[in-house]
Amino acid sequence: MTKKQKKPLNRIKIALAQKSKTNKWLAGKLNVNPPTVSQWCGNKTQPALETFYQIAELLDIEVRKLFVPTKETDE
Repeated sequence: MTKKQKKPLNRIKIALAQKSKTNKWLAGKLNVNPPTVSQWCGNKTQPALETFYQIAELLDIEVRKLFVPTKETDE
C-alpha cells in the first residue's frame, strides 16, 4: 500500500450490499445527502460514531460489523 492509499476503516458499503440496501436509501433514512453516504462507502470520510450506531440499527446488525477488524480473530 502506498502512502496515498489508506486502509479502509469501515464496511458500510459491504453491509448495505448484504442487506440489499442502497446509498440513497441510507441517505434518506439518516437525512443526509447521498454524496455524503457515497463518501462514507468509499472510505474517503467517516461518519460520527453516533451515526455508525444509527446505521447498525437501520441495518439490524451489530455496530462492530461496520468496522474493518484490526486483528484476524477476537481474543
